[in-house]
Amino acid sequence: MAANVELGTKVQFFRGEQYLPSTLLDIPAFRRRPYTNMKRYLLKVGHFLLPLFFCARVLAQDVSLQKTDFGYEVRLEGTTFAGYITDFQGAPVIWPIIGPNGERMTRDFPMAERKDGSEMQDHPHHRSLWFTHGKVNDSNFWLLNKQKIVHKKFDKAASDGKQAVLVTTNEWLDQNDEVLCTDERTMRFGMDGTMRYIDFDITVTAVQDDVVFKETKEGTFGVRVPGTMDVTAAKRNAQWGGLIVNADGLKNEETWGKQSPWVDYHGPVEGKTAGIAILNHPSSLRFPTAWHVRDYGLFAANPFGGHDFDKKNIPKGTGDYKMKKGDTFTLRYRVLFHLGDTTAAGVAEAYERYAKIVF
Repeated sequence: MAANVELGTKVQFFRGEQYLPSTLLDIPAFRRRPYTNMKRYLLKVGHFLLPLFFCARVLAQDVSLQKTDFGYEVRLEGTTFAGYITDFQGAPVIWPIIGPNGERMTRDFPMAERKDGSEMQDHPHHRSLWFTHGKVNDSNFWLLNKQKIVHKKFDKAASDGKQAVLVTTNEWLDQNDEVLCTDERTMRFGMDGTMRYIDFDITVTAVQDDVVFKETKEGTFGVRVPGTMDVTAAKRNAQWGGLIVNADGLKNEETWGKQSPWVDYHGPVEGKTAGIAILNHPSSLRFPTAWHVRDYGLFAANPFGGHDFDKKNIPKGTGDYKMKKGDTFTLRYRVLFHLGDTTAAGVAEAYERYAKIVF
């Protein structure tokens, strides 16, 4: 059973002590966590826009957090920036994500269904923005068939007006409900000039005596771009279709499996050129990461791909990362949401600023 509310429908919902206009997205039932009240299937997205909020360069910032039934809503200048959902069909996701000029910056499916026909409804495990992996011991957390990543608690939820911070603890349960490992995710939401960013510091800790993040292309830190932005969209509509560019200037499918400190994916979104760049911090495990980025819209950083990415030159098993109980590793990424193409947005310069941050 799914909620069928047409995109663009104007509704009223309660926010604080006043009612604000909003756009309500229809969301299918949370199959693993059904609720008796249909209203709890709906994540209410307040993203009405006032033009004065958006200018050539943001001069003021007001980043805040609002607790929701599903987790937290991050708000920027009074409008939705991002939603953190603690459990969507077995794992935490960040959805929706609203870009600098009010555009939705990730695919809505499978959380919701767009009515404009722009989205391909393939790969339902590609859930906006997520962190999973295809092979941990004998468990497939990429597909999450019988496995799940369970939110245990918010360790921190705070905002100083310039930046909002969420820290969570999560358990990775295999098909036998055994905890293989845990992760602590620190997420920082803010602005870099006109660009919006979400920073991720993810520390994974082994709980079992032997935990292996095994070699596979199916991982790990992923985004699914909007349907009009993916490279193949040009085949569906001449006004659609984007471009993938990495730090070495490689483009589109040339970037697949290659190591690079950053990759940018940009194209038309609701009539404007916009993009998503993922930056990999030098302190991250196996920097610079390799990329599982595809022309149909998958955009993932994967430091465990190894032989899957280059069967001719990389020996099998190179991508495996073996851990004993208590061992940890840390991954660090900044996800930028920007206007314009790679050059216009200054992605290379933004990477240099991010790389200088000391952790």
